Amino acid sequence: MNRHGLTVLLLVSLMLLGGCSVSGGGSVEDKRAVINDMAQETLERFNKEVANGPTKLKEAAGYGVFSNANVNLLIASAGSGYGVVVNNKTNERTYMKMAMGGVGLGLGAKDYRVVMIYPKAETLENFVTKGWEAGAHADAAAKAGDKGAEGSAQGSIGDIESYSFTEAGLALQATLAGTKYWKYDELN
Repeated sequence: MNRHGLTVLLLVSLMLLGGCSVSGGGSVEDKRAVINDMAQETLERFNKEVANGPTKLKEAAGYGVFSNANVNLLIASAGSGYGVVVNNKTNERTYMKMAMGGVGLGLGAKDYRVVMIYPKAETLENFVTKGWEAGAHADAAAKAGDKGAEGSAQGSIGDIESYSFTEAGLALQATLAGTKYWKYDELN
């Protein structure tokens, strides 16, 4: 990749990572509203695109919805984001942040959403209190809004089901990654 191409990729990456933040101005209620709106839009897409999506959500102990931005430059991958985990039994919402790091081959940047389904109460509790996920990610994406296409596969260790939806980006990558999720203290 020439110097100009790398510069463009870095600028796009910074814009995507910056768009994946709810920090800065605004009240706690405003920040929660941003996360809840993102979660609702993502769940609507999930219910349309995933077979038995509404049933999967309803039968689970809970679910999480996250907005993530990821950058992959040759052999290293990094990302950050935020989201909310919902306990289906109590309707309690836990707002969370996330950061990801990994190794693998690829190049690109993307803004994507993830729906995680926690089938058991113990799995849900462990995720909220410990927040680690390790997994493998492979995807190809060239998308902006409703234009373009994506293809991705994602696997998690444990019994968490994970579904990824690209919002925007250009990426071709295969990585092994570790992701840390933790409570967003300001919003809980």
